[in-house]
Amino acid sequence: MAAAGVQDALRLLDGRWKMEILFQLFGGGVLRFSELERAIPAVSQKMLAQHLRELERDGIVTRTLHPQVPPRVEYGLTPWGEALCPVLDALLDWAARRPAQPALEEASPSTASTP
Repeated sequence: MAAAGVQDALRLLDGRWKMEILFQLFGGGVLRFSELERAIPAVSQKMLAQHLRELERDGIVTRTLHPQVPPRVEYGLTPWGEALCPVLDALLDWAARRPAQPALEEASPSTASTP
């Protein structure tokens, strides 16, 4: 049961640019679409819009449309989305404590020739 819950939670964050979007919005920041686009130059408009729609659908991001010409749309994190910040900080701390990995041997024991 716990594994399924973790998989469901991770599915909410699945997407190449979602973490980058979240990190741009952490700290109560509210950004316009064009500001997010400039902050994440490698993302296409299509993928940015798609990920923002998904994050909004999942209750992580809010979208505020200001009725003016031209329309101004701002994105920010919901309180539930803001609650991800310490969770992701803990994940970064956990990853930083990863033990050093031994170097891979030239040949594995099963393929090495025996004298």
